[in-house]
Amino acid sequence: MTTTPLRTSTTTDHLDLLESHAIFILREVVAECERPVLLFSGGKDSAVLLHLAVKAFAPQQLPFPVMHIDTGQNFPEVIEFRDAMVERVGARLVVAKVQDTIDQGKVQDPGAMGSRNRLQTVTLLDAINDNNFDAAFGGARRDEDKARAKERILSFRDTFGQWDPRKQRPELWQIYQGKVNPGESVRAFPLSDWTELDVWQYIQREQMALPEIYFAHERDVVMRDGMYLAIGPFVEARESETVEHLSVRFRTVGDANCTGAVKSRAATLEAIIDEVALANVSERGATRADDKFSETAMEDRKREGYF
Repeated sequence: MTTTPLRTSTTTDHLDLLESHAIFILREVVAECERPVLLFSGGKDSAVLLHLAVKAFAPQQLPFPVMHIDTGQNFPEVIEFRDAMVERVGARLVVAKVQDTIDQGKVQDPGAMGSRNRLQTVTLLDAINDNNFDAAFGGARRDEDKARAKERILSFRDTFGQWDPRKQRPELWQIYQGKVNPGESVRAFPLSDWTELDVWQYIQREQMALPEIYFAHERDVVMRDGMYLAIGPFVEARESETVEHLSVRFRTVGDANCTGAVKSRAATLEAIIDEVALANVSERGATRADDKFSETAMEDRKREGYF
């Protein structure tokens, strides 16, 4: 009598495992919740999240809409990419505008050159309430910021959309308690365990499109608060600043007046992966002014209802 040896896969790698887990989370939340939505900024992480969602529910259409919280201070390339992506996957796009929140008198207008980034929270919470969304998928990762490292994959929010890290549910052995109680909503982060390098390697493997600003290009910039800000509609050079024309790229996408570029010649996915592999500072820590208000800037905003 002979026995057939167990077959073992030689093709599964860490990206396959990350992908499988993320798809499981997407399906689990949709099974537990009635009105989910996917938050989409147009950045690389939300692009990967949308790509995974399409895979999770193919060949059907996405069972939820895509929502962008639009501050009105976006890079034009990102808005073009957002619209192209949503059209390509056939998703319904919900755009919640910070300008509408300002016009309603709920937040104060910071002025033409002032950052609207911190105003997004009110717009987000209003959009969730107005559309009766009980779950929101986000592309946050634990390696981005110490506050995000404290958050569980399923992050439950109270009636006011606020987060209390002391009341998080246990997630032992990747078993999730997805039931949303009356008055609650949940933020789900399928990319929590991914790193920046994982994201770029996955983008390369899947041959995904991204906004052009992620790749090295020539641009006028000024050095401000330790970052290169791109000269444009939302950033003007001050008298004490010198405009430089440099080869740069952006590691993360946010408002144009608080997202810094880095000097780079990495114009291909292969070159970006090599560059990221050598980086010793997270993309948000190096290039996002909105995370530098205080030592607890991100955690403070998350408690208020931020992404």
